[in-house]
Amino acid sequence: MNNTTKLRWGILGAARINQQLMPAIVEANNSELVAIASRRPGAAAETLAQYAPQQKNVSIFDSPEALLKDDTIQAVYIPLANKEHAEWVLRAIEHGKHVLCEKPMALTVADIEAIEVAAKKHNVIVMEGFMYRFHPQHARVKEIIDSGIIGEVRSVRSCFSYMMQPARQYRIDNSIENGSGAMWDIGCYAIHAARLPFYNDKPVAISAMAKHIESGADISCNGIIDFADGKYAHFDFGFEHARRAEYEIIGSKGGLKCHNVWAKQAEVPVISWWTESGELHEETLPVANHFRLEIEHFSDCVLNSKTPKLSFEDAKTNCRVIIAALESVKSKTQIALL
Repeated sequence: MNNTTKLRWGILGAARINQQLMPAIVEANNSELVAIASRRPGAAAETLAQYAPQQKNVSIFDSPEALLKDDTIQAVYIPLANKEHAEWVLRAIEHGKHVLCEKPMALTVADIEAIEVAAKKHNVIVMEGFMYRFHPQHARVKEIIDSGIIGEVRSVRSCFSYMMQPARQYRIDNSIENGSGAMWDIGCYAIHAARLPFYNDKPVAISAMAKHIESGADISCNGIIDFADGKYAHFDFGFEHARRAEYEIIGSKGGLKCHNVWAKQAEVPVISWWTESGELHEETLPVANHFRLEIEHFSDCVLNSKTPKLSFEDAKTNCRVIIAALESVKSKTQIALL
Protein backbone atom coordinates (compact mmCIF):
# COMPACT_ATOMS: atom_id res chain seq x y z
CA MET A 1 0.00 0.00 0.00
CA ASN A 2 1.25 3.46 -0.87
CA ASN A 3 1.66 5.52 2.29
CA THR A 4 -0.57 8.21 0.83
CA THR A 5 -3.42 5.80 0.07
CA LYS A 6 -6.42 6.27 2.32
CA LEU A 7 -9.84 4.64 2.27
CA ARG A 8 -12.59 7.20 1.63
CA TRP A 9 -15.33 6.81 4.27
CA GLY A 10 -18.94 7.91 4.48
CA ILE A 11 -21.14 7.59 7.59
CA LEU A 12 -24.81 6.63 7.27
CA GLY A 13 -26.42 8.28 10.27
CA ALA A 14 -25.88 10.82 13.05
CA ALA A 15 -26.02 8.34 15.94
CA ARG A 16 -24.32 8.88 19.32
CA ILE A 17 -21.65 6.30 18.51
CA ASN A 18 -20.18 8.88 16.08
CA GLN A 19 -18.64 10.48 19.14
CA GLN A 20 -16.18 7.57 19.04
CA LEU A 21 -16.18 6.47 15.41
CA MET A 22 -15.90 9.82 13.65
CA PRO A 23 -12.64 10.85 15.40
CA ALA A 24 -11.36 7.30 14.85
CA ILE A 25 -11.81 7.62 11.08
CA VAL A 26 -10.18 11.07 11.14
CA GLU A 27 -7.20 9.89 13.21
CA ALA A 28 -6.63 6.56 11.44
CA ASN A 29 -3.50 6.61 9.29
CA ASN A 30 -5.17 4.92 6.31
CA SER A 31 -8.64 6.49 6.35
CA GLU A 32 -10.30 9.71 5.27
CA LEU A 33 -13.72 10.99 6.30
CA VAL A 34 -15.38 12.41 3.19
CA ALA A 35 -19.14 12.31 3.88
CA ILE A 36 -21.91 11.92 6.44
CA ALA A 37 -25.65 11.55 5.95
CA SER A 38 -28.72 11.82 8.15
CA ARG A 39 -32.47 11.81 7.57
CA ARG A 40 -32.90 14.40 10.33
CA PRO A 41 -32.52 17.93 8.95
CA GLY A 42 -29.27 19.48 10.15
CA ALA A 43 -28.19 16.43 12.17
CA ALA A 44 -25.33 15.41 9.88
CA ALA A 45 -23.80 18.90 9.89
CA GLU A 46 -24.28 19.17 13.64
CA THR A 47 -22.59 15.81 14.25
CA LEU A 48 -19.62 16.76 12.09
CA ALA A 49 -19.25 20.10 13.88
CA GLN A 50 -19.44 18.42 17.27
CA TYR A 51 -17.12 15.43 16.79
CA ALA A 52 -14.78 16.46 13.95
CA PRO A 53 -14.86 20.27 13.74
CA GLN A 54 -11.42 20.45 12.16
CA GLN A 55 -12.47 18.43 9.10
CA LYS A 56 -12.99 20.36 5.89
CA ASN A 57 -14.52 19.32 2.58
CA VAL A 58 -16.79 16.68 4.13
CA SER A 59 -19.97 16.27 2.08
CA ILE A 60 -23.28 16.51 3.91
CA PHE A 61 -26.23 14.49 2.62
CA ASP A 62 -29.91 14.69 3.55
CA SER A 63 -30.41 10.93 3.23
CA PRO A 64 -28.31 7.77 3.45
CA GLU A 65 -29.44 6.81 -0.06
CA ALA A 66 -27.99 10.02 -1.49
CA LEU A 67 -24.63 9.28 0.13
CA LEU A 68 -24.56 5.79 -1.34
CA LYS A 69 -24.96 7.21 -4.84
CA ASP A 70 -21.68 9.12 -4.50
CA ASP A 71 -19.15 7.02 -6.42
CA THR A 72 -16.18 8.70 -4.75
CA ILE A 73 -17.05 7.06 -1.42
CA GLN A 74 -15.43 3.63 -1.06
CA ALA A 75 -16.63 2.43 2.35
CA VAL A 76 -19.45 3.24 4.73
CA TYR A 77 -20.00 2.89 8.43
CA ILE A 78 -23.60 2.10 9.42
CA PRO A 79 -24.73 3.17 12.94
CA LEU A 80 -28.47 3.21 12.24
CA ALA A 81 -31.11 1.55 14.44
CA ASN A 82 -30.53 -2.19 14.87
CA LYS A 83 -33.64 -3.15 12.90
CA GLU A 84 -32.35 -1.15 9.91
CA HIS A 85 -28.89 -2.67 9.71
CA ALA A 86 -29.57 -5.51 7.29
CA GLU A 87 -31.54 -3.32 4.90
CA TRP A 88 -28.91 -0.61 4.67
CA VAL A 89 -25.96 -3.00 4.54
CA LEU A 90 -27.57 -4.62 1.51
CA ARG A 91 -28.26 -1.24 -0.08
CA ALA A 92 -24.66 -0.19 0.46
CA ILE A 93 -23.38 -3.42 -1.06
CA GLU A 94 -25.58 -2.90 -4.13
CA HIS A 95 -23.87 0.46 -4.61
CA GLY A 96 -20.47 -1.25 -4.45
CA LYS A 97 -19.53 0.03 -1.00
CA HIS A 98 -17.45 -1.83 1.55
CA VAL A 99 -19.34 -1.88 4.85
CA LEU A 100 -18.46 -1.71 8.54
CA CYS A 101 -21.78 -2.24 10.30
CA GLU A 102 -22.21 -1.44 13.96
CA LYS A 103 -23.19 -4.53 15.92
CA PRO A 104 -25.44 -6.41 15.46
CA MET A 105 -25.01 -6.90 11.72
CA ALA A 106 -28.61 -8.13 11.57
CA LEU A 107 -31.40 -9.50 13.75
CA THR A 108 -31.61 -12.87 11.97
CA VAL A 109 -29.11 -15.40 10.68
CA ALA A 110 -30.98 -15.44 7.37
CA ASP A 111 -30.28 -11.73 6.89
CA ILE A 112 -26.57 -12.23 7.60
CA GLU A 113 -26.50 -15.05 5.07
CA ALA A 114 -28.13 -12.75 2.49
CA ILE A 115 -25.51 -10.09 3.23
CA GLU A 116 -22.73 -12.65 2.81
CA VAL A 117 -24.07 -13.73 -0.58
CA ALA A 118 -24.42 -10.12 -1.73
CA ALA A 119 -20.92 -9.19 -0.53
CA LYS A 120 -19.39 -12.04 -2.54
CA LYS A 121 -21.44 -11.13 -5.60
CA HIS A 122 -20.35 -7.49 -5.53
CA ASN A 123 -16.81 -8.27 -4.35
CA VAL A 124 -16.91 -6.03 -1.28
CA ILE A 125 -15.78 -6.50 2.33
CA VAL A 126 -18.36 -6.43 5.12
CA MET A 127 -17.60 -6.71 8.83
CA GLU A 128 -19.60 -6.53 12.05
CA GLY A 129 -18.37 -3.73 14.31
CA PHE A 130 -17.30 -5.29 17.60
CA MET A 131 -14.65 -2.65 18.28
CA TYR A 132 -13.38 -4.17 21.56
CA ARG A 133 -11.86 -7.13 19.69
CA PHE A 134 -9.21 -4.83 18.24
CA HIS A 135 -7.78 -3.74 21.57
CA PRO A 136 -4.34 -5.38 22.13
CA GLN A 137 -5.36 -6.65 25.57
CA HIS A 138 -7.47 -9.40 24.00
CA ALA A 139 -4.56 -10.56 21.87
CA ARG A 140 -2.56 -10.78 25.10
CA VAL A 141 -5.33 -12.86 26.66
CA LYS A 142 -5.11 -15.25 23.71
CA GLU A 143 -1.33 -15.45 24.14
CA ILE A 144 -1.75 -16.49 27.76
CA ILE A 145 -4.35 -19.12 26.85
CA ASP A 146 -2.27 -20.47 23.94
CA SER A 147 0.80 -20.72 26.19
CA GLY A 148 -1.00 -23.41 28.18
CA ILE A 149 -0.11 -21.84 31.50
CA ILE A 150 -3.74 -21.79 32.72
CA GLY A 151 -4.45 -25.16 31.09
CA GLU A 152 -7.51 -26.02 29.03
CA VAL A 153 -10.28 -23.43 29.20
CA ARG A 154 -13.19 -24.92 31.14
CA SER A 155 -15.45 -21.96 31.96
CA VAL A 156 -15.94 -18.30 31.14
CA ARG A 157 -17.94 -15.56 32.83
CA SER A 158 -18.71 -12.31 31.04
CA CYS A 159 -20.45 -9.32 32.63
CA PHE A 160 -21.61 -6.20 30.80
CA SER A 161 -23.88 -3.61 32.42
CA TYR A 162 -24.61 0.03 33.17
CA MET A 163 -27.47 2.00 34.64
CA MET A 164 -29.84 3.27 31.97
CA GLN A 165 -29.77 7.06 31.73
CA PRO A 166 -32.66 9.22 30.44
CA ALA A 167 -30.70 10.15 27.31
CA ARG A 168 -30.54 6.49 26.34
CA GLN A 169 -34.17 5.54 26.90
CA TYR A 170 -34.58 5.13 23.14
CA ARG A 171 -32.66 1.87 23.49
CA ILE A 172 -35.59 0.26 25.33
CA ASP A 173 -38.63 2.00 23.82
CA ASN A 174 -39.51 -0.87 21.50
CA SER A 175 -39.69 -4.66 21.55
CA ILE A 176 -36.84 -7.15 21.25
CA GLU A 177 -38.29 -8.24 17.90
CA ASN A 178 -37.64 -4.70 16.62
CA GLY A 179 -34.06 -4.67 17.83
CA SER A 180 -34.56 -2.83 21.13
CA GLY A 181 -33.54 -3.90 24.61
CA ALA A 182 -30.45 -4.99 26.46
CA MET A 183 -29.78 -8.12 24.40
CA TRP A 184 -29.24 -6.31 21.11
CA ASP A 185 -27.45 -3.39 22.80
CA ILE A 186 -24.95 -4.91 25.24
CA GLY A 187 -25.97 -8.57 25.39
CA CYS A 188 -24.40 -9.19 22.00
CA TYR A 189 -21.09 -8.01 23.52
CA ALA A 190 -21.47 -10.28 26.55
CA ILE A 191 -22.17 -13.31 24.36
CA HIS A 192 -19.39 -12.42 21.91
CA ALA A 193 -16.86 -12.06 24.72
CA ALA A 194 -18.07 -15.27 26.40
CA ARG A 195 -17.45 -17.15 23.15
CA LEU A 196 -13.99 -15.65 22.63
CA PRO A 197 -11.88 -18.08 24.72
CA PHE A 198 -13.68 -21.10 23.18
CA TYR A 199 -12.41 -20.38 19.68
CA ASN A 200 -11.87 -24.10 18.97
CA ASP A 201 -15.32 -25.13 20.23
CA LYS A 202 -18.87 -24.59 19.00
CA PRO A 203 -21.84 -23.77 21.26
CA VAL A 204 -24.27 -26.69 21.45
CA ALA A 205 -27.05 -25.40 23.75
CA ILE A 206 -28.13 -22.39 25.79
CA SER A 207 -30.33 -21.57 28.77
CA ALA A 208 -31.32 -18.00 29.67
CA MET A 209 -33.72 -15.90 31.74
CA ALA A 210 -34.56 -12.21 31.47
CA LYS A 211 -36.55 -9.29 32.84
CA HIS A 212 -38.80 -7.35 30.46
CA ILE A 213 -40.59 -4.01 30.58
CA GLU A 214 -43.87 -2.79 29.12
CA SER A 215 -42.40 -1.94 25.70
CA GLY A 216 -41.40 -5.57 25.19
CA ALA A 217 -37.71 -4.83 25.62
CA ASP A 218 -35.49 -6.78 28.00
CA ILE A 219 -33.50 -4.78 30.55
CA SER A 220 -31.47 -7.62 32.06
CA CYS A 221 -30.57 -11.18 31.16
CA ASN A 222 -28.58 -14.07 32.55
CA GLY A 223 -27.62 -17.28 30.79
CA ILE A 224 -25.29 -20.21 30.24
CA ILE A 225 -23.86 -21.42 26.93
CA ASP A 226 -22.91 -25.10 26.74
CA PHE A 227 -19.81 -25.82 24.64
CA ALA A 228 -19.97 -29.58 25.36
CA ASP A 229 -17.53 -31.73 27.33
CA GLY A 230 -18.21 -29.78 30.53
CA LYS A 231 -17.25 -26.41 29.06
CA TYR A 232 -19.60 -23.55 29.89
CA ALA A 233 -19.81 -19.79 29.41
CA HIS A 234 -21.93 -17.75 31.79
CA PHE A 235 -23.07 -14.28 30.73
CA ASP A 236 -25.04 -11.55 32.47
CA PHE A 237 -25.88 -8.06 31.35
CA GLY A 238 -28.40 -5.33 31.97
CA PHE A 239 -29.45 -1.74 32.42
CA GLU A 240 -30.20 -2.01 36.16
CA HIS A 241 -26.66 -2.71 37.39
CA ALA A 242 -23.56 -0.66 38.10
CA ARG A 243 -21.20 -0.31 35.16
CA ARG A 244 -19.22 -3.50 34.46
CA ALA A 245 -17.37 -4.71 31.37
CA GLU A 246 -15.24 -7.72 32.22
CA TYR A 247 -14.67 -11.38 31.58
CA GLU A 248 -13.03 -14.12 33.62
CA ILE A 249 -11.61 -17.38 32.26
CA ILE A 250 -10.99 -20.49 34.37
CA GLY A 251 -8.78 -23.23 33.00
CA SER A 252 -7.65 -26.60 34.32
CA LYS A 253 -4.44 -25.08 35.77
CA GLY A 254 -5.41 -21.49 36.58
CA GLY A 255 -7.39 -18.52 35.41
CA LEU A 256 -7.31 -14.95 34.17
CA LYS A 257 -9.46 -11.84 34.17
CA CYS A 258 -9.84 -8.93 31.78
CA HIS A 259 -10.88 -6.09 34.07
CA ASN A 260 -12.12 -3.56 31.49
CA VAL A 261 -13.21 -5.00 28.16
CA TRP A 262 -14.32 -1.58 26.91
CA ALA A 263 -11.09 0.16 27.92
CA LYS A 264 -11.29 3.69 26.51
CA GLN A 265 -8.40 5.51 24.90
CA ALA A 266 -7.20 7.09 28.17
CA GLU A 267 -7.86 4.04 30.39
CA VAL A 268 -4.99 1.71 31.27
CA PRO A 269 -5.96 -1.92 30.48
CA VAL A 270 -5.38 -4.46 33.25
CA ILE A 271 -5.21 -8.25 32.96
CA SER A 272 -4.62 -10.46 36.00
CA TRP A 273 -3.86 -14.17 35.93
CA TRP A 274 -2.96 -16.93 38.32
CA THR A 275 -2.00 -20.60 38.40
CA GLU A 276 -2.57 -23.41 40.85
CA SER A 277 1.18 -23.62 41.35
CA GLY A 278 1.03 -20.28 43.16
CA GLU A 279 1.82 -17.74 40.46
CA LEU A 280 -0.14 -14.50 40.62
CA HIS A 281 0.39 -11.74 38.07
CA GLU A 282 -1.19 -8.42 37.15
CA GLU A 283 -0.29 -6.90 33.81
CA THR A 284 -0.91 -3.34 32.69
CA LEU A 285 -0.89 -2.80 28.96
CA PRO A 286 -0.36 0.37 26.92
CA VAL A 287 -3.44 2.49 26.33
CA ALA A 288 -5.06 2.07 22.92
CA ASN A 289 -8.05 3.31 20.97
CA HIS A 290 -9.93 0.21 19.87
CA PHE A 291 -12.20 2.27 17.60
CA ARG A 292 -9.20 3.62 15.68
CA LEU A 293 -7.62 0.17 15.52
CA GLU A 294 -10.88 -1.25 14.16
CA ILE A 295 -11.01 1.42 11.44
CA GLU A 296 -7.36 0.91 10.52
CA HIS A 297 -7.85 -2.86 10.36
CA PHE A 298 -10.92 -2.61 8.13
CA SER A 299 -9.28 -0.02 5.88
CA ASP A 300 -6.18 -2.20 5.55
CA CYS A 301 -8.37 -5.16 4.58
CA VAL A 302 -10.03 -3.13 1.81
CA LEU A 303 -6.90 -1.41 0.53
CA ASN A 304 -4.78 -4.57 0.55
CA SER A 305 -7.37 -7.28 -0.12
CA LYS A 306 -7.04 -8.92 3.30
CA THR A 307 -9.54 -11.03 5.23
CA PRO A 308 -11.23 -9.22 8.16
CA LYS A 309 -10.60 -10.48 11.68
CA LEU A 310 -14.36 -10.77 12.29
CA SER A 311 -15.86 -13.14 9.74
CA PHE A 312 -19.37 -13.82 8.51
CA GLU A 313 -19.19 -17.14 10.33
CA ASP A 314 -18.51 -15.32 13.58
CA ALA A 315 -21.44 -12.97 12.96
CA LYS A 316 -23.78 -15.87 12.17
CA THR A 317 -22.70 -17.82 15.24
CA ASN A 318 -23.21 -14.84 17.54
CA CYS A 319 -26.64 -14.16 16.07
CA ARG A 320 -27.58 -17.83 16.32
CA VAL A 321 -26.68 -17.87 20.03
CA ILE A 322 -28.62 -14.63 20.65
CA ILE A 323 -31.74 -15.97 18.92
CA ALA A 324 -31.49 -19.20 20.91
CA ALA A 325 -31.11 -17.23 24.15
CA LEU A 326 -34.26 -15.26 23.33
CA GLU A 327 -36.09 -18.51 22.58
CA SER A 328 -34.90 -19.97 25.86
CA VAL A 329 -36.20 -16.96 27.79
CA LYS A 330 -39.56 -17.20 26.06
CA SER A 331 -40.00 -20.96 26.42
CA LYS A 332 -38.27 -21.29 29.80
CA THR A 333 -36.34 -24.27 28.40
CA GLN A 334 -32.88 -25.10 27.19
CA ILE A 335 -32.44 -24.57 23.45
CA ALA A 336 -30.21 -26.81 21.35
CA LEU A 337 -27.91 -25.10 18.84
CA LEU A 338 -26.81 -28.16 16.84
